[in-house]
Amino acid sequence: MSIPPHRSPESESALRVTIAALADRLLSGRSATAILEAWCLERGHAASALVARRITDEIAPWGEPQSGPSVLTPGEAVHHRRVRLCCGAQTLSLADNWYLPARLTPAMNHLLDTTDLPFGRVVHPLAPRRRNGALHMMWRGGAVEPGDALFAIQAVLIAADGVAFCEVHETYLGAVLTGR
Repeated sequence: MSIPPHRSPESESALRVTIAALADRLLSGRSATAILEAWCLERGHAASALVARRITDEIAPWGEPQSGPSVLTPGEAVHHRRVRLCCGAQTLSLADNWYLPARLTPAMNHLLDTTDLPFGRVVHPLAPRRRNGALHMMWRGGAVEPGDALFAIQAVLIAADGVAFCEVHETYLGAVLTGR
């Protein structure tokens, strides 16, 4: 099922504006989690419904960092968490987080290992900011299905003390455009 069918130039133009507005919000915000929670609320979902459902069959090794986290100390562990960020039954985005557990608190590491809380909610006490890297627009026009990739963002999360602790690759899907 398309979300909704956007065939006229006016509706495709409106869809393009909505996608660009979400991308701009994500690029200018401190937390993708907080932005998606607000986005869900605006569309009639409860913000607390945003969950991170693990994708355990697709573990991506952290090779060369795209844009960080930088200044790894020798022997420092890097963990990977791949999730579907969901609001209700809809998958809004896919996210790969390569994070440095030594730079998080034990409580944060425990929550990341044992819960479906979104990464941004867990690390919120660090008052992180995002240093955005690449934005890749994938949608080229036409109808949008819930699983269609709209755009992808790469970012590095930096704690209030200036220390990078995570690189994230996010892909936002067509379902992010829906309401209930």
